[in-house]
Amino acid sequence: MLKVEEKIWRIHGRLEIPENYEKKSGLHLQLEENDLVGIGDDIFGRPQKLAKQAETSWTLMKSSAEKDDIILQVVSVFRSIDKQAEIIQRKIDSGQLIADILRVSAAPGYSEHHTGRAIDLTTEECTPLTEAFEKTLAFKWLQENAHLFSFSLSYPKDNKYGIAYEPWHWAYSEG
Repeated sequence: MLKVEEKIWRIHGRLEIPENYEKKSGLHLQLEENDLVGIGDDIFGRPQKLAKQAETSWTLMKSSAEKDDIILQVVSVFRSIDKQAEIIQRKIDSGQLIADILRVSAAPGYSEHHTGRAIDLTTEECTPLTEAFEKTLAFKWLQENAHLFSFSLSYPKDNKYGIAYEPWHWAYSEG
């Protein structure tokens, strides 16, 4: 079996991701979590899983939001390195340039989704995975309360990683 770093290096070579990606982006290697817990289906009916600690906090946060009449819907949670590579390959196949893709998607091996601690959220008030989420009551609630459950916005406007603003992408951190 390939070491994780060698696997990622090969995927990056195939996708033509620049060799200096980690240094240039400032993103760090994110290992895949193996101990995942089901959290139900996402808005597309696909079963989703989170790391145990993230699942516990997510369940409490979702319940707390519901008490405030805020409905948080899951778009995407855990994603393997191979799944991240598939997503990027589809974008390449559709004619997008790798430099443009890497402004909206982390390279395989560098996505917080690999850890089982990241969650993309939406609400019925907006189209999923769009900046329109920042104008929702759900986003306002998250800004005011997510930290109480150890979740934070990973990619705010003008973030240091050069990743496009993602008001829907929140990650759990034990620290």
